[in-house]
Amino acid sequence: MENEILVLDEKSIREKIYIIRGKEVMIDSDLAGIYGYTTKAFNQQVKKNIDKFDEDFMFQLTEVEYENLRSKKLTSRFKNSYGGRRYLPYAFTEQGIYMLMTVLKGEKATKESKALIRIFKKMKDYIIENNTNLVSYDDILKLSLQTNENTKDIKEIRKEMKLINDKFNSNNRFKEILILNGKRVESDNIYREIYSMAKKSIYIIDDYINLKTLVLLKDIDRRVKVTIFSDNVNNKLHKLEYEDFIKDYPYIDITFKVTNNIIHDRYIVLDFGKKSEKIFHCGCSSKDSGSRITSINEINDREVYNSIIDNLLNNDELVLK
Repeated sequence: MENEILVLDEKSIREKIYIIRGKEVMIDSDLAGIYGYTTKAFNQQVKKNIDKFDEDFMFQLTEVEYENLRSKKLTSRFKNSYGGRRYLPYAFTEQGIYMLMTVLKGEKATKESKALIRIFKKMKDYIIENNTNLVSYDDILKLSLQTNENTKDIKEIRKEMKLINDKFNSNNRFKEILILNGKRVESDNIYREIYSMAKKSIYIIDDYINLKTLVLLKDIDRRVKVTIFSDNVNNKLHKLEYEDFIKDYPYIDITFKVTNNIIHDRYIVLDFGKKSEKIFHCGCSSKDSGSRITSINEINDREVYNSIIDNLLNNDELVLK
């Protein structure tokens, strides 16, 4: 349906761009309207692909930020868009908006996809005309190549993105790099590869978790049980998000236990106590995979960790809020 997608003019785009945390962002309900989704359905699609949305691509507003935004935009449109929500709104940076093209491409017919591409181009033109440079143009080029390669629209965008890439310098050339046992690899899939080695159990020891921590587990063997040891610092993972995740992946058996603030580093333990046991020391949380250069190293001398893990297994259950 042609009316499902709103092709916005420059003025409409400008009205939907807000400055939050010093960044130009768009809010989930506005983007949902552009892409032809309800806000709930839009956010469900994003959550199913949360591993693509690092914190520099998308973040959730705080109560204070939400109230400030409402006070600045006291129009009926704004009130109607945000009334009665279960969650605080999500804000998408430029990088996140372009990433949406790869997430939503399978949800639209060819005609609708072309409309989305035209919005993509219109937003890009607006950004260039106003001399904003919040996104790596290497990233823009890469994302445009991922979207419906065989369409004429994308071929045109590829040429335009190449011109943009030549014009602007990228500061994020190594953004997606992760070092595994001294070997440089792409970060997007490495956690899934590690989790796929598990035959019986996966223990994730990480005080900083969020929805992405769970999504990286979605392809594990159904016989594998998962335990996440975390104090959930800053309450990054919410109970409602976990419940939504389990509805989508009911076969994943996850238990949460606290660490009691005794663990500083992050670890992944596969098949604890079995012959196939492996332990990995991780330089950062899996939720930050792809946002910074980091390392993961397999630990060969595992015996020293056995008593530590045994103690963690006796900890209390983590209660999500």
